[in-house]
Amino acid sequence: MLRSSLEWFLKTEGKLWLKISKVVVVGDLYVGKTSLINRFCKDNFDRDYKATIGVDFEIERFEIIGMPYNLQIWDTAGQEKFKCIASAYYRGAQVIITVFDLADIQTLDHTKQWLEDALRENEPDSSFIFLVGTKKDLVSDAVCERTELDAIRFAKEMQAEYWSVSAKTGENVKEFFFRVAALAFEQSMIKELENIPGHRPQIGAGNLIKLEKNIIEGPKDNTQVSLNCC
Repeated sequence: MLRSSLEWFLKTEGKLWLKISKVVVVGDLYVGKTSLINRFCKDNFDRDYKATIGVDFEIERFEIIGMPYNLQIWDTAGQEKFKCIASAYYRGAQVIITVFDLADIQTLDHTKQWLEDALRENEPDSSFIFLVGTKKDLVSDAVCERTELDAIRFAKEMQAEYWSVSAKTGENVKEFFFRVAALAFEQSMIKELENIPGHRPQIGAGNLIKLEKNIIEGPKDNTQVSLNCC
């Protein structure tokens, strides 16, 4: 089990310092990529922001089971003219987040191309993929439900995990990024443990990470995510 291997490592080798996991956020112009990142990293929402030029990034620091862990979240431009610049930063992504606007169905149609561009710079099966619908606060429940039927179909084809969020209200934003961090952390830990002679780590029953203040459950299983954001 991954937990027992981890406990053995901590007892024999001391605290393990993990490398930064890279997250890239891609999608059309004005779908809310920057707002999504700012809501999580800075806990604010600015209705009037300037479009990202080229790329930008934030580093979010966590403590997971007593170990320091960082996510480097890259915010890429949605304009066609900046695609060549942004694509240079896709390489080495542990997580690819493709974003669309729930109020603009055309942006959903474009997510497959954005994902294809990002995957072109990464090894197959090396990244977790998420499809995220933003601006949930702008659409009615009925419209959201109809759009999500298409989004879920897209997510299955993209082999992605689907989430709907609102950067304005904060709905599902923290839960989403906790899920991202949990999966990326576990992947990083497995890679580190694979280098330990005689140990073949396996993913446990989802109780590796426990939240100290609040319990947040992922949408697809009973995995309890435990993160201490600093």
